[in-house]
Amino acid sequence: MGYTHPTPIQAQAIPDILAGHDVLGVAQTGTGKTASFTLPLLEKLSKSRARARMPRSLILEPTRELALQVAENFERYGKHLRLTHALLIGGGNMNEQRELLNRGVDVLIATPGRLLDLFNRGGLLLTKTDMLVIDEADRMLDMGFIPDIERIVSLLPQRRQTLFFSATMAPEIRRLTEAFLSSPREITIARQSSVASTIIERVFLVEKSDKQKALRTLIRTEDVQNAIIFCNRKRDVDTLNAYLSRKGFAVGHLHGDLTQSLRFETLERFRSGELKLLVCSDIAARGIDIGGLSHVFNYDLPFNAEDYVHRIGRTGRAGKEGHAFTLVTPSEDENLLDAVEALTKKKIKHGMIEGFPVLDWSQNFKDFASDTASAKKKSSHESHPKQRKNKAPRDDVRPSRARGKGASPKGLLPPVPEKGGVQEGFGEYVPAFMHIACRPTPRNND
Repeated sequence: MGYTHPTPIQAQAIPDILAGHDVLGVAQTGTGKTASFTLPLLEKLSKSRARARMPRSLILEPTRELALQVAENFERYGKHLRLTHALLIGGGNMNEQRELLNRGVDVLIATPGRLLDLFNRGGLLLTKTDMLVIDEADRMLDMGFIPDIERIVSLLPQRRQTLFFSATMAPEIRRLTEAFLSSPREITIARQSSVASTIIERVFLVEKSDKQKALRTLIRTEDVQNAIIFCNRKRDVDTLNAYLSRKGFAVGHLHGDLTQSLRFETLERFRSGELKLLVCSDIAARGIDIGGLSHVFNYDLPFNAEDYVHRIGRTGRAGKEGHAFTLVTPSEDENLLDAVEALTKKKIKHGMIEGFPVLDWSQNFKDFASDTASAKKKSSHESHPKQRKNKAPRDDVRPSRARGKGASPKGLLPPVPEKGGVQEGFGEYVPAFMHIACRPTPRNND
C-alpha cells in the first residue's frame, strides 16, 4: 500500500490491540484510524477460521459510506490472506447478505440498524464474536444509534476484546466506554488545528441573499477541476444542488436521507469525473476519501471550528496546491469565523468577487445599528400623533380623540359602557360586534 511509517495512533494502538487489550482511541477522521484497528485485526484473525452465521469480529460504523470504505480497506490489506468479510448495510439485498453469513465470515462490517434487523429475523448469531470495533462513536451519538449499540453489545460474549474510537470525548461517550470496555488503554491524538501550507484559503463576505449567485460566480471564474461544496443542513444541500443543476453544472449531492443506491452511484460518478461538483452535508461526507480535489467550498461555515480544518483538508493533499473558499454573511458568521481563526492561529484573507459589493464587518454593523435606531425613532414618532407638526390630516386616518372624561389613555378605544346609550367615539351607531347577542338567564337560588 506504500505505507512506510505508522501514524501516531497506529504506532500506539497496534501493539496494544495485538496484546489483547481493550483500546479507547480519541482521534479524528483522517489520522489513519482505520488501519490502526484493521491491520492487527487481520493479524489475529489469520490464525483460525469462521463458522456459519457466527462472525468472529464485528465492526460498527454510523454510515453506509464509512462501512463501505472499511470493507474496501479489508480487501486491500487482506489481499494475500484467506479471510472473508461481509458488508451489512441498509439498501443492500438482504438475501445476498444472509447467504454470505451462512457461509461464515471472519469480519462483519455493519451499520447498527441493519444488523439488528437481520438478527431479529434469525439470520445472525453473535455468540462467537470475540472482537468488537465501535468506530466514530461520537457520530453514532449524534445520529441516535446509542440505544441500538447498547443492545448489540448485550448480545455479545462477556469475554471479548473491544476497540472504541471517537473524535471527541463527550460525557455520554465516556459513560459508554465505562460500560463497554474493561481496563482500556487510552490513546488520545490531538485534533488537527493547523492547515496544510499547500492550501490557499479565502473568505468572501456576501449578503445571505447573494450566496448562491456568489458561489456560481466563483466556480465559473476560478480554475475548478472538481470540488466538494459543504452545507450545514440537508435542505440546503438539496436546494443548492437544484440551483447549480439549473445553471448547467455537472453536480451531484449527498446527505443521509438519500437512498443507498443513489449515494453509491453519485460517489462513483464523482470519482470517475462525470460529475464536477459534489454538494454534501458533513455526515454524508465524513470519512470519505476522494483524492485530487482542486477546490473545497464552504457554502456555510461549520458550527464547530475543527470541522472547518477537516473539510478543507480534502484538498491540497500529497504536496499539490488546493483552494478552500468560504462564503460568510455579516449577520450570522462573524463569531464562527473568529472561532476558526482562533483555532488555526491565523487570519484568513478576504477575497473579492467580481460584480459584488465589498462589505465590511464593522461598517455593516454600523449601518445595521443606524437603521435600527432610525426604525425605532420612526416607530416612536408615529405612535404619538400629537408630535407631528404642520402636517395636514390624512383622509384615511381617523382623527385622534380628545383626551377628556371617558377617553382611554395612550389613544386606545374607550371602554364599552355597561349600559346602553351613546358611546364616545362612535356616536349613535354602535358597531354590531359590540352588541350583546345573548344575555345570561338569571340563576334561580331555589
